[in-house]
Amino acid sequence: MTPKMTHHLRPVALALCAATATGHAHAQTNVQVYARLNVSAERVNTGATAHGDRLNLTRISNNRSVLGFRGSEVLGGGVSAIFQIEGTLSPDTGAGELARRDTRVGLDGGFGTVFLGHWVTAYNGATSGLDPFYPTTAGYMSIIGNGAAAAVDNVSNLYSFDRRQANSIHYWSRPCKGLGLRVTHGVAEERPVGGAKPSLTSVAAIYDEGPWYATLAYERHHAYQGVGLDDSGAKLAVARRFGATRVALLAERLAYETAAGDLTRTAFYLSVSHQMGPHGVRLGVARAGDGKGASGNRVGFVRAGDATGATHVTLGYDYALSKRTSVYANVTYLDNEANAAYDFAINSLNAAPGATLRGAALGLRHAF
Repeated sequence: MTPKMTHHLRPVALALCAATATGHAHAQTNVQVYARLNVSAERVNTGATAHGDRLNLTRISNNRSVLGFRGSEVLGGGVSAIFQIEGTLSPDTGAGELARRDTRVGLDGGFGTVFLGHWVTAYNGATSGLDPFYPTTAGYMSIIGNGAAAAVDNVSNLYSFDRRQANSIHYWSRPCKGLGLRVTHGVAEERPVGGAKPSLTSVAAIYDEGPWYATLAYERHHAYQGVGLDDSGAKLAVARRFGATRVALLAERLAYETAAGDLTRTAFYLSVSHQMGPHGVRLGVARAGDGKGASGNRVGFVRAGDATGATHVTLGYDYALSKRTSVYANVTYLDNEANAAYDFAINSLNAAPGATLRGAALGLRHAF
């Protein structure tokens, strides 16, 4: 190293030392840098897109890779300050944003956890762990939740119940005999044209003890479709482990109030996961029923009328190379009825009504 380089690096070294000293002086603890890198090579096709043409595509897909920082500071009296900054990371293209994903600052203690930030809603987080393919092209968000909204506020996405909400307040209770409560409120900060004051409220009761997991979740979107119009999602899920096998069942009902009238839809999801040492076998089946309401009414993927349902089936295998690295493969099949246009929620194909989507993926996942 040259004397000139040493001269330029000295201020940086001094600044790092000062930052470290400050952290120790204020009892900063448990600071962690972490990441999840998840990339797959995929072959996908669909019989027709919204442009009318058949699509066959080989691609490299980023499945929501992340880079983040999290930690806490002990304040005394059993209370800690907590923080997390989580950003997007795209190994396939090199793109990314510093705080685009779960980012928060808050307090944790005997009262539970309360925080402000940009975070998945209670409704979303209550069942995402029941999908062994979440969050990838094959994930259940194609049907459950009506699409994926990775980073939104009250006006940037008006239909998805699988969402990370900006400008939100969260409370998580301390579990008591396995039962806990989570609440999210997305404040009415946005002011769209027309005088609406949209907001979001999300609640989930979660039981997690022994081999059992169960949740009852509800989310309300106020004035998303216009003044005086509310949307709601309600779901019930239960999962149980039988040794190395976990089985999960989920039922969901979405209801939208629109200027053209009410629109409702019921959907179901089944997943089975079996682990044999480093080998894992996964199955996911999602089924959407017909949308109910005025003919032609549509919100997101949900449409009213006959033959507006769809079925999404995925079979997968993964092999753990280590505790942090695994390779995986899956095949996925999304079949739309004649008037339905469901699509992959991540890395979509812009499917046309009645289209069948197929995909095969070979991927690598690493976390630290």
